[in-house]
Amino acid sequence: MRTLRWLLLPLVTGIHPECKIFQQVVKEEALCSEHNESASPDVKGCARDWDGLTCWPRATFGEVVKIPCPRFFEEFTSTHGFLQRNCTQEEYWSEPFPPYTIACGFDEGSSKGPEDQKSYYSAFWRVYTAGYAASMTSLITALIVFAAFRKFHCTRNYIHMHLFVSFILRAVAVFTKDAVLFADETMDHCLMSTVACKAAVAFFQFSILANFFWLLIEGIYLQTLLLLTFVSNKKFVWWFIFTGWGAPTAVMFAWVLTRIHQQNTGCWDDDENGVVLWIIKGPILLTVLINFIIFINVIRILVHKLKSQEGGGSHSSHFVRLAKSTLLLIPLFGVHYIVFAFFPESTGLEARLYIELGLGSFQGFVVALLYCFSNAEVQTELKKQLCKWQHQEYLTFSHRHGALSRETSPVNYVTQLSLLDKISPKRRTSVLQDGVTTV
Repeated sequence: MRTLRWLLLPLVTGIHPECKIFQQVVKEEALCSEHNESASPDVKGCARDWDGLTCWPRATFGEVVKIPCPRFFEEFTSTHGFLQRNCTQEEYWSEPFPPYTIACGFDEGSSKGPEDQKSYYSAFWRVYTAGYAASMTSLITALIVFAAFRKFHCTRNYIHMHLFVSFILRAVAVFTKDAVLFADETMDHCLMSTVACKAAVAFFQFSILANFFWLLIEGIYLQTLLLLTFVSNKKFVWWFIFTGWGAPTAVMFAWVLTRIHQQNTGCWDDDENGVVLWIIKGPILLTVLINFIIFINVIRILVHKLKSQEGGGSHSSHFVRLAKSTLLLIPLFGVHYIVFAFFPESTGLEARLYIELGLGSFQGFVVALLYCFSNAEVQTELKKQLCKWQHQEYLTFSHRHGALSRETSPVNYVTQLSLLDKISPKRRTSVLQDGVTTV
């Protein structure tokens, strides 16, 4: 029985663990022990018993107790079976029959063992670590490019830079969370409840919120450009910054306070309380829905502008370039969240891992690619700077080579000897004596 229990745990405590099932088992065990302690000792029969996976109620001698399989088996199998135990005359419970593996449809042989699970999650960890590292490197490079060239100092790129920072924070949050939760392999992270791990999870949630809010700012800015032809961009910059960072901060403040007072358990990475969960989910889902509305409206406006005379001119290509990047990011980063938003966190756990950690780890790289490295203006400016550096290097090399040539030429050597002869009388006398001797 204990073997089966620990075989199940790796399935729900992966790299980014879903400890809900483990915590549920621990809670049910505590409730079973509590009921057993409060029961009257005078009652004859088999006492309430915890077999490692479920709690069996008190029974009289010879009674056969039948209960359904524990609910958490639904995460691994669609079988809804029943278990039975007999209370013997010796006041001992018999072994469950049929066994859990048969009654509940969980085949130990077909499932991955602990070593296989460890290898699987280790490979997965390497993939998303590489993804976040690539994203972080590309985003920092893009930030340096936008900051180094004054030509790119404009409202549009300022918004891009804040979006870059939000994705950099996300990568840092993932690395921090992994370092805190999995620094000690001997410690069960499902039972960890330290200030450090709670702060790491809160920081991670904040970075996710910042991602979605700054993506919303990108959509709102695009909508503003298309609707308001004559507008001072600087007028909106501070409102964008206040919304992009202020809103996630306010949401996190409310979430942390609610966690402390209502669900201060574990590392704050469980979703047992739906109200607490939706403090985070609600605003994110709202930003995705608003962006979807903007997505539809921007397409409508662009089509109208491009068909009319108003859509022509130099501004049309600028709008289209910005629209291509933003309109690609809105569905790319929002569809999966809508799909999973209304399902329990345990539903499609493996698919969530692939999408949110595997593919999600490369989102920052995609953002840097769309808004910076694939931008024709950025490419042109980088080429100019590269040519400038090459030209400066060539001039420096030519100057050094020319100076070295002048220093080593025969004419220059004779000139140096003449100057030396004029300065040193002794050398002049020595040369004359050598000449007489030679003659």
